[in-house]
Amino acid sequence: MLVWERPEPSDRPVPAPLSRERIVGAAIRLADADGLAAVSLRKVAAVLDVGPMRLYGYIATKEELLDLMVDAVYAEIRPAGDGWREVLHSLAEATRRAAHRHEWFADLIGGRPQLGPHTLAGGEAVVAAMGGVDLDVTVPAIAAVNAYVVGAVRREITERRAERATGMDKQQWQAAFGPYLERTFATGRFPALATVVRDGPHLDADRTFRTGLDFLLDGIEARISN
Repeated sequence: MLVWERPEPSDRPVPAPLSRERIVGAAIRLADADGLAAVSLRKVAAVLDVGPMRLYGYIATKEELLDLMVDAVYAEIRPAGDGWREVLHSLAEATRRAAHRHEWFADLIGGRPQLGPHTLAGGEAVVAAMGGVDLDVTVPAIAAVNAYVVGAVRREITERRAERATGMDKQQWQAAFGPYLERTFATGRFPALATVVRDGPHLDADRTFRTGLDFLLDGIEARISN
């Protein structure tokens, strides 16, 4: 029986009452502070001041714990709006904000479908907003938006982590490697890239995300209109 269907143990008088919600909340706090490497059943038990074996009545494996953590974050993602475009835009923006609050979340999305109740509720809202659109368009359109968001937020989180690891923000990194690129472009071997770097728009992360999302939604709209 999957964790979503398995009942929790009955309440009983103990010094430190437990629930899956409390366990997941403690695990999320650990991951928010120090990443997924900081999450284990033993460490979660220590935060809750209980023995590790008590957790196994609620969660059988670390994989179940991670699934519950992901679903708890999906509770923060509430796609809303009038019409499919607003709802897909809302889904993308809300997912990005959630990943910024919980960087580890970006490491756990994009694989096999998540099946938790909050995740399914979000999916229901998105599919319902596509009502009236042919399923041959609906399914790949939603998949395309999800793929775009996963790729974009992973890139942003990777940049954040690189800044912390190197002590260099994006501008400092560009200043450090700028002379190398100038020398390389001066050879004339990469004229198209040189034009982009020198003359192209240099958008910040917010504008980059929203511009790319608009391109994608414009393409979906064109397909629906055909």
